[in-house]
Amino acid sequence: MNRTHFSKALLHPRYWLFWLGAGVWFLLAQLPYRWQMWLANKIAPLLYLNKKRINYGRINLQHCFPNLSEQEREQMLKKNAESMAAAMFETGIGWFWPQWRLRKLHTITGQEHLRQAEQDGVGVLLLTTHFSTLDIGSAFLGCNTEFDGLYRPHSNAVYDYLQRKGRESYCKSGIAIPRDSVRTMIAHLRRGRAVWYAPDRDLGPKNSVFVDFFGVPTAMITATSKIVQLGKARVIPFTQFRRADGSGYDLVIHPPFADFPSGDDLADTQRIASFMEREIAKAPEQYFWAQQRFKTRPEGEDSFYE
Repeated sequence: MNRTHFSKALLHPRYWLFWLGAGVWFLLAQLPYRWQMWLANKIAPLLYLNKKRINYGRINLQHCFPNLSEQEREQMLKKNAESMAAAMFETGIGWFWPQWRLRKLHTITGQEHLRQAEQDGVGVLLLTTHFSTLDIGSAFLGCNTEFDGLYRPHSNAVYDYLQRKGRESYCKSGIAIPRDSVRTMIAHLRRGRAVWYAPDRDLGPKNSVFVDFFGVPTAMITATSKIVQLGKARVIPFTQFRRADGSGYDLVIHPPFADFPSGDDLADTQRIASFMEREIAKAPEQYFWAQQRFKTRPEGEDSFYE
């Protein structure tokens, strides 16, 4: 699979407005980091105009943090909106900043786990979760190791190009793999590549099991075990957090999962969900709550979102 190349078809007049927007985004990304975070805080209240997304977040927090008061959850929702606003700027930083600027913005620990896998000649499934810092965290990762990443193709051709090109810019040899291209993913793992992977989305009941996630029965795909088995790979999780003082980010490469897969898809999937829950609990306002995370319900249970 080849890296992304520009197509002249993207210069069609119907895309000019999108290119103008991309140009503004690029220019904003060149501003000093603290200026961008200041702008993010200013525009965060505008996210409340998307009432559907805000409602998803409010409902999810109600189910995952029932012991908090309504006021405490609303404060968490407000901070989550600020985090998602920051993500708009962080994505631009991740896609458009050179590595020398990115290196000044983060620390990293746990690189020895990646080096050991490389020495052992095995592929690595880089297990992560949908934090708002997803793109900038991946850019930091690319400053320190080579990897390929999954992405969701976009219906807008210009954004799809920018997304693929931006994510392939994280490291010199990285390739953006469509998330449905499981065979490509397995082939890269067998060649000893590291592949970015985040399975914490509700993709429906097919090939999913219900696991405990913040005390809520939650649908999660079981494909992770099969991918690791077929790719003869090692699962190494990583997470990144935005520092509370606004000074940057901390990227952590966690120890590899031992005895994974275990042969029990349910146990393996629960293990992933439990890991994600522990990490999200460290900074819950930085998780992507504005999604229908609990869309699929056990038989006979009403939808959370109606």
